[in-house]
Amino acid sequence: MKHIVLIYGGRSGEHEVSLRSGAFIYHNIKKCGHIPHPVGISPEGIWYSQDFTEEPEDILPLVEDESRRISLVPGRGIVTGNGSLLPCDVVFPVIHGTFGEDGTLQGLLEMMGLPYVGANVQSSALGMDKVCTKEIWEKAGLPIVPYVRLTKADWADENLNRAAFFKECRHKLDFPLFIKPSRAGSSVGVSRADDESSFFTGIDKALAYDGEILIEKAVDAREIECSLLGNETPEVFGPGEIAPTHDFYDYEAKYIDPDGAALLIPAQIDEKLTHEIRKTALKAYRVLKLNGLSRVDLFLDKKSGRYYLNEVNTMPGFTSISMFPMLCAAEGLEGPELIAKLIQLGEEEFTNKNKLNYHK
Repeated sequence: MKHIVLIYGGRSGEHEVSLRSGAFIYHNIKKCGHIPHPVGISPEGIWYSQDFTEEPEDILPLVEDESRRISLVPGRGIVTGNGSLLPCDVVFPVIHGTFGEDGTLQGLLEMMGLPYVGANVQSSALGMDKVCTKEIWEKAGLPIVPYVRLTKADWADENLNRAAFFKECRHKLDFPLFIKPSRAGSSVGVSRADDESSFFTGIDKALAYDGEILIEKAVDAREIECSLLGNETPEVFGPGEIAPTHDFYDYEAKYIDPDGAALLIPAQIDEKLTHEIRKTALKAYRVLKLNGLSRVDLFLDKKSGRYYLNEVNTMPGFTSISMFPMLCAAEGLEGPELIAKLIQLGEEEFTNKNKLNYHK
């Protein structure tokens, strides 16, 4: 029996998703015989220990009680409002998006000397950055969707001819296009552009979330996803297929609306293509030096039959309509066993890192 500090909430635009994912993990920590210690982070970034008066169901509450504010003390641990240490064998940080999935929280936990579930600092930061991810995948010879990179400084440069830039993107990528922040959470700040007006509106929207964005060719595609689990020897689960009922698989369809998409498990593709996609997802995971868990998303072009890597999510959703746990469950790794495995992987990563020599 271990004490698991479950961190949820956070400052990103995916705060509510984290509350929903947290509920799944909270219940399954208990089911696999461990003790959860929930810690909620408010949208303002303040940390509070939680004590549920009633057993939560599909969403974890987050009570902002000043007497329950906590502090992180390197070399000592997590200190509660009354000055006592919060028992902690492993941290499970189910924070999606910025300040949780981008390496910042992982760096804090590393400095604290606490074992944690999920990708390490480097792989979290790389996985969060869509431009870096594409560059690494492209160099490794993996298939990616054509794109153009743009920074806020570029866009503000008075020497940039915006009309010419629009024509360049239209010529290189054609319409429709998707415009995405590079380092925001999955589906946050993303818009589709079908003409010049929506192109400029989409750029302004994406730049409000990040100083670097990418403009991608829209592929008329089926959306394919694989779940990956492991450190040195990762396993691949899936693929599954997303059949959105929305115009595209946006934030609401992915996390909130239970009718936002049909989840087809397994994906309706032949055995040969299934093998190729699993192999590609595994290579994509490894070249980014990922560990713990990730969901790798791909596009399967409806016309050509070609597939492309889209993005990676290093702390995927664990809601009732999330593909990651559903793919694992479809291959026999149910909720309690999945959470126990993730905790074990976090401990292994911590143990292996502590074997390294940091001194002369």
